[in-house]
Amino acid sequence: MKVLLVADARSVHTRRWAVSLKESGVETVLYSIFPSPDGFFESAGIRLHVFDMFTYKGLSGIKLVRGMLKSHGEAVRDLKAVISEEKPDILHAHYATSFGLIAAMSGFHPFLISVWGSDVYEFPYKSILNRMSVKYILRKADRIMSTSNIMARQTARFTDKDIEVIPFGVDTGLFRPMQTTGGDGSFVVGNVKTLSPKYGIDVLINAFSIVLRTNPGLDAKLVIVGDGPCRSEYEGLCRTLGVMERVVFTGRVPNGMLPEYYNRFSVAVSLSRSESFGVVAVEAMACGCPVVTSDADGFTEVVVDGETGFIVPRNDAEAAAAAIQRFIDDPSLREKMGRKGEERVRKMYDWKDSIGKMLKVYGNVGRS
Repeated sequence: MKVLLVADARSVHTRRWAVSLKESGVETVLYSIFPSPDGFFESAGIRLHVFDMFTYKGLSGIKLVRGMLKSHGEAVRDLKAVISEEKPDILHAHYATSFGLIAAMSGFHPFLISVWGSDVYEFPYKSILNRMSVKYILRKADRIMSTSNIMARQTARFTDKDIEVIPFGVDTGLFRPMQTTGGDGSFVVGNVKTLSPKYGIDVLINAFSIVLRTNPGLDAKLVIVGDGPCRSEYEGLCRTLGVMERVVFTGRVPNGMLPEYYNRFSVAVSLSRSESFGVVAVEAMACGCPVVTSDADGFTEVVVDGETGFIVPRNDAEAAAAAIQRFIDDPSLREKMGRKGEERVRKMYDWKDSIGKMLKVYGNVGRS
């Protein structure tokens, strides 16, 4: 079986799907409308076709509209040429926006679409044209997949078709409890996310400031793993609140190093304003690290409040600080909740199970 993925070559999620499918015996080819920043796919033995579609982004007004239409049309023609060359059995687009649109417009079947989050939570509400685009893509799809039940319900606002739920699991061989070195005995509040407004890192910094004021003698630090457009803003907030000396911004960290960080965290805190699945909470729990999350949709599905962590209202720094305080007051909670979290991930979110479900979909659509 040969599958042509239409997905973002820059994304770690795309890379995990592509490599895992290849390792499962699926001949996997990737088509991306963003160039890859490195030679990852070449080293993995996966053919990569790239059409740099967003060169029109620097334009404005009518030139922007013309550039967008022209670029999308050229991408469809280019994808058709790649389909003719590769002759895939299945075309599988990830993300129901430009990726899904050019795949749908190629006319190839069977055509599968996986929704990722903002493509059904945000994109359709920006304009009537966007909403019509998402409906068109889903109408053209032979199968629709979502990483969570709650996102499947959101997707159902734009289609009456069945939606297969395939969680974006974690590699429990990589993300697991382990002994770490280099810890200094501090109480570590950790976060792994892109530094952008939707992920509530400003709320986290304010919550950490409250924790420090409540516990003046506590040896605590906040470790923020990742990078993004708001880094300088968040560093400025830390200085304004007088906590900069207690905050570590690590910058971008390779995915394979994340388990070491999760194992050093006393608690992993993710206070996103929106979240379609909550993979960072699943990763933390797989490592035996309890979590504090916002009540964004994706987190409410993967976290059991009061059992594997605590769920607090979005944009509520005081509630987040109070939840963190519970781990300070009762250190045994980390082990209890961490163990429950690990058990939940192994039962419900193991990556091997996710791959198995995807292969089953491929097999079914190939026979239909």
